[in-house]
Amino acid sequence: MKKMIQRLLAAILVCGTAVLTSCSNNDNNAIPDTSALDRWQAGKTVSQEAVAAYGGIDKCFAAEPIPDGVWARMQGKTFKENPYIGRDDLRHVRALHWDYDNQMHVGEMIVNVKIADCVAGILRQLFDAKYPIQRMLLPDVYDADDETQMRDNNSSCFCYRNIAATNNLSKHARGLAIDINTLYNPYIKTLDDGTLLIQPAPVSLTATARGISPTR
Repeated sequence: MKKMIQRLLAAILVCGTAVLTSCSNNDNNAIPDTSALDRWQAGKTVSQEAVAAYGGIDKCFAAEPIPDGVWARMQGKTFKENPYIGRDDLRHVRALHWDYDNQMHVGEMIVNVKIADCVAGILRQLFDAKYPIQRMLLPDVYDADDETQMRDNNSSCFCYRNIAATNNLSKHARGLAIDINTLYNPYIKTLDDGTLLIQPAPVSLTATARGISPTR
């Protein structure tokens, strides 16, 4: 009887070890969360494992027709009815980018169809070089308010608007101008009356307030 009990206990220990090993392997082989990539949620942080599970880096850089959901978000914000440019003249660029903390993020831009493929390629080169881009969100997140998105160091392209302090359409209105890391690369212009226009607020003050390193 004693030997039988010892054999039974040994069998339980062996089975228990197998179960624990199996659980450990399952944890190590857990499927990465790709939801931010599947839904292309700009601003979300993603891991290299998630990118690999999604289909790889190449799949994350593309210029495509603007999805219905994105187009709906743009209405009355970055896009306003006009005689110069429409949906078919624009493209939605998907990209990944590194931030200043070496974290990988989902990004997106709306650009002119004429430069869309080129922009996707350049953003890929910047990604490969680990060039830091703080944010790459559509200006619609900021209700298309240029000052607000620049203060948040956002990088973007299309926004149907005039050049600051003028009645002339900006190249952004045609998706032909891109601003990168706008907090560190402010718009500076001397107006006709001699006033110095700076957008956003002076970099040193704003950067210090937000605790952001001035390294470009």
